Amino acid sequence: MNVYVVRHGQTEWNAMKKMQGAADIELNEKGLLQAVKTADMLRNLSFDVIFCSPLKRAKQTAEIINNNRGLNIIFDERLKERNYGEFEGTRKTSFNYNEFWSYQKNMNYEKAENIQEFFKRIYNFLDDITSKNFNNILIVCHAGIEKAIECYFNGLMLDEEIGLFLPDNASVLKYKK
Repeated sequence: MNVYVVRHGQTEWNAMKKMQGAADIELNEKGLLQAVKTADMLRNLSFDVIFCSPLKRAKQTAEIINNNRGLNIIFDERLKERNYGEFEGTRKTSFNYNEFWSYQKNMNYEKAENIQEFFKRIYNFLDDITSKNFNNILIVCHAGIEKAIECYFNGLMLDEEIGLFLPDNASVLKYKK
């Protein structure tokens, strides 16, 4: 099974370097163009299924990729970005970003989602889909989700690497299960 993972295209908050998390923000003009470019890059690949975060920026990206495919997109709540709680809308320089992504420290916050619970949510989703008989899967999601997916397929990164792992908007990662 091949698992292709696409981060959503750019939003205004991405451009302003703001933390989005669960904030439901649409793609900006550049993000729409990025999604079209990614769709073109993937045009010769066939997918059995597309799984997607229900947040607008991921939905828009998935719909553009699916434009000439006609597949049903399965929106899964488990693919929502990590809830950044009190850090939503801030810049990562305004709080301890590396500690926020530290799996070992496993910080608990007033509102933000705990990292180990977040990873557990994503791992549960991945266990579900990889147990099925698919050849090619496309997942359209968020950078935080991609951190967890990378760790699922390649082993838990060192804490300082988790925060640094940040695929570009509309980029494609590939994993084999």
